[in-house]
Amino acid sequence: MSVTVYTKAHCPQCDATKRQLAKQGIDFEVVDLTANPEQVEDFLAQGFKQTPIVVSEQVSWSGYRPDMIKQLAREMATVHA
Repeated sequence: MSVTVYTKAHCPQCDATKRQLAKQGIDFEVVDLTANPEQVEDFLAQGFKQTPIVVSEQVSWSGYRPDMIKQLAREMATVHA
């Protein structure tokens, strides 16, 4: 399962999300939205209004969401079991 974290510079919520994903043992790719303005427009059109935006095959969310990170970790554990 792939996980991508869309971030921007100087974003404490982005840093906290990346730390928690790593702590849960979840591999993820990081994409800097400041280098991808067209992606920002796409996310705004989808209703995402804050960073980070976490996208996986199963679930997507924006903001620092420890509850969603734990849910993602459980789902990944099930997939790899």
